Amino acid sequence: MSREPPITAMDDDRFRRARQVRRIIETPAGPVEIDLAESPLRWLASRRDASGQPFLSPAEIEAGERFRLDFTLAGLSPKLGITWAAPVSGGAAAGAGRDYADIVIAAKQRLDRAREAVGPDFAALLMDVCGFLKGVEAVEHDRGWPQRTGKIVLKLALGALARAYGLDDMARGPVRSRGIRAWRPPAEQAG
Repeated sequence: MSREPPITAMDDDRFRRARQVRRIIETPAGPVEIDLAESPLRWLASRRDASGQPFLSPAEIEAGERFRLDFTLAGLSPKLGITWAAPVSGGAAAGAGRDYADIVIAAKQRLDRAREAVGPDFAALLMDVCGFLKGVEAVEHDRGWPQRTGKIVLKLALGALARAYGLDDMARGPVRSRGIRAWRPPAEQAG
């Protein structure tokens, strides 16, 4: 009778890491690793509605994750510890690297436009769920909403956000388009 070795903390850690979806983004403070599995949207994306369809559309998920990325790039995430990096003095010559101030400003501008497009009520909800990663139940409790209404309001907010970003589940061309009739190489120039 063979016995399997006991599961150790190291094995458990490897198991947990293998099931996480990670993306690394560059921020002014350095690279940040985002665990997409910790997003409340991922939980909702795995749910189905009464007809068996996914509760959130791909455009709604993408809009929420884009909002989260801009939130992170804008430096709005709360700091969880002390930054031990030495202050930069002197530095490299101008133009030698990426100007992170531009990245932060652009991310804040995108967030401001998105929040303005969805309105103040949806914007606050999106900040809580997509930015601060609050769970839907916590948002319902904080706002005094009845149970199971938070996910419906969040779906409406994500739909408005997807429209603001110009995202849709189906690609559409111009209304007058007759479609592509043939692919041809560019005409050769007479020379």
